[in-house]
Amino acid sequence: MPPPPRPRAALAMGPAAAHGILDDDVLTALAEHTRLSPLPALDDLGTERARRILADTELLITGWDCPPLDEAVLAAAPRLRAVAHTAGSVRGHITEACWERGVEVSSAAAANALPVAEYTVAMILLSGKHVLETAREYAAARDRERLTPRPGTGNYRRRVGICSASLIGRRVIELLRPYDLEVRLYDPYITAEETAALGVRRAGLRQLFADSDVVSVHTPLLPATRGLVDRGLLAAMRQDATLINTSRGAVIDQDALTEAVSTGRIRAVLDVTEPESLPPRHPLWDCENALITPHIAGSLGNELRRLADLTVSEVARWARGEGFAHPVRRERLAFLA
Repeated sequence: MPPPPRPRAALAMGPAAAHGILDDDVLTALAEHTRLSPLPALDDLGTERARRILADTELLITGWDCPPLDEAVLAAAPRLRAVAHTAGSVRGHITEACWERGVEVSSAAAANALPVAEYTVAMILLSGKHVLETAREYAAARDRERLTPRPGTGNYRRRVGICSASLIGRRVIELLRPYDLEVRLYDPYITAEETAALGVRRAGLRQLFADSDVVSVHTPLLPATRGLVDRGLLAAMRQDATLINTSRGAVIDQDALTEAVSTGRIRAVLDVTEPESLPPRHPLWDCENALITPHIAGSLGNELRRLADLTVSEVARWARGEGFAHPVRRERLAFLA
């Protein structure tokens, strides 16, 4: 008996995503498992070309800037059964209409979690050694003999608080295991058994902020988490403690954070802000206790290939009838970024 025909697949994402994700090797791999529509990827699903391609598409491979898959798009794609997303969050394009139809959805969030976790671990260790402050003081003094270690410098048995057992939060915990650190976790949805399996101890939210030398925020931005890290939690932090945020800027009350950092009481490592690009005159730019990076913790450069490789693997599984290894479940959307 001949094998079943490969499913028809199409690409839907913005030009920048297509350029970063879809090199020749990736396209060849996808074509081994599907009958893949040719480039360019669809970035407007309302054009005549898009409607012609969507009419036969069973699997849509999406990326950043994919338009929403609303009722009109689904009407033009009557055979669509699955979406494999080459990035993390699917909130921007997977609509209620997709769930109502029963479209299977996969995400490369697991692949994107690793570089974010690596960035976080690096910043935790650098903050414990006071590397950034010491380097600045060393450059100013140009004299090693005049520098003495700051009080509390070092990473031995420092307490790290992880805010949220999200995919990234769990990966950070995993990567921290080789180090002599005490890791605490706040997550209102995790069970005692899950916490024990992660090898950490649970803490209440205020306790986590009050008792940790470093607090790393990995909470998805949801209506319930907007402004979660408020003035009271920031005030509870220890003198010279460090707050790391690689989630979304709006999870933190940024005005309160700016005040706390500007006084020199705490330090902050911010890969995200609210708004995403701070105004040029924002006081955080000139604050020596703040390190601000332009949302670089997630997949960049050659790390995009990890997203592509995971997606190819998901497409291959689905084409063989095995289902996705990294499915996105409708019932879990309330807890996902």
